Amino acid sequence: MAALGSEHSIVVTDEGVTLSWGGGSSGRLGHDRQSSLLGFLSNACEYTPRVINRLEGVKVKTVAAGLLHSAYVDENGNVFVFGENVVGKFSFGSDNSSGPSMLSDLPMSEEIACGGYHTCVVTGNRELYTWGSIENGCVGIGCTDVARSPQRVEGPFVRQLVSKVRASYWNLMCTPIIFSAEAERMSSHALLFYFVLCV
Repeated sequence: MAALGSEHSIVVTDEGVTLSWGGGSSGRLGHDRQSSLLGFLSNACEYTPRVINRLEGVKVKTVAAGLLHSAYVDENGNVFVFGENVVGKFSFGSDNSSGPSMLSDLPMSEEIACGGYHTCVVTGNRELYTWGSIENGCVGIGCTDVARSPQRVEGPFVRQLVSKVRASYWNLMCTPIIFSAEAERMSSHALLFYFVLCV
């Protein structure tokens, strides 16, 4: 499986090894900070795929890459994030995290997607949670400030269980689970996607 961010990529091999490469600013590659020759902390570019050492032995179920952050769900449904936190994409206090940090305030999760400055999760109960920048309403929860912790999306946008979620720079969309009786009443083009919010 693979995830492509704006300037970085993450791949999980069939053997379960997780690698990342590309632009390493903000810790979005998941490699611990290393000292440069001059003694400064650096998160330089990785020009070839490099193993994320802190994920060795972890079975990654799904992975996502955003603008300056990345995230994954492990086999137990735990959500981990790393990278830039300046607009509350994570729900912990530090500005950046160069290695994966677990979010403890989410139910067991199945799917994850990273947008430009927001993150979306589909839980094991098929509910949609979002957090991060609220610019243009991209997290779908109706707040007017940064959503610093995961919030369940409710209201008219999500009336059904959610199957999949995808995010891009300023929007997200999800696929509802359509039960067969309802699917027979709907035309095939109506089954594709519900746009939760879109710029």
